[in-house]
Amino acid sequence: MENQENQHDQEKKENENGVNFLTEVVTIGFFGGFIWSIVNFVAYYLNLSKVGPALILNPWALGDWKNKVLGQLIGILVIAVLSIGVAFVYRAILAKVKSVLAGVLFGAAIWGIVFYLLKPIFPDLKPLHELGWNTIATTLCIYLLYGLFIGYSISFVYAQKYNTSNKP
Repeated sequence: MENQENQHDQEKKENENGVNFLTEVVTIGFFGGFIWSIVNFVAYYLNLSKVGPALILNPWALGDWKNKVLGQLIGILVIAVLSIGVAFVYRAILAKVKSVLAGVLFGAAIWGIVFYLLKPIFPDLKPLHELGWNTIATTLCIYLLYGLFIGYSISFVYAQKYNTSNKP
């Protein structure tokens, strides 16, 4: 009977860890997208980049408002929400990796996806050779840091939750 109670307690603890971990992934994803899209907005505002957070609105929003401050702010919120899904992708694929490089490469992959694969759905996004080196360098660095933030945070929480839960 005691063995059965211990097993039930262990399963309950694992469920609590799982729920808490998922909540933390959501939080990391939201704030990662929020923070780094604000950095992108600042870079856009300072003319370090020709691409601001409002890029995410291009496939759906009509009108010139999306290129103004309101569009950039709405873009920041949309990116923050979409970033939750990105965090879950990282959690599913790379959470167990204990290397900073995994997050940086994840950020580079996201940059490649946005600027190459998804370019057809962003009509206002110019080809890379027309964007200029400032925009390329700035956006690439922001995406690398975003990937590092998401990757390191999720891997750290994963290690805290699952590597220490096996200890008595």
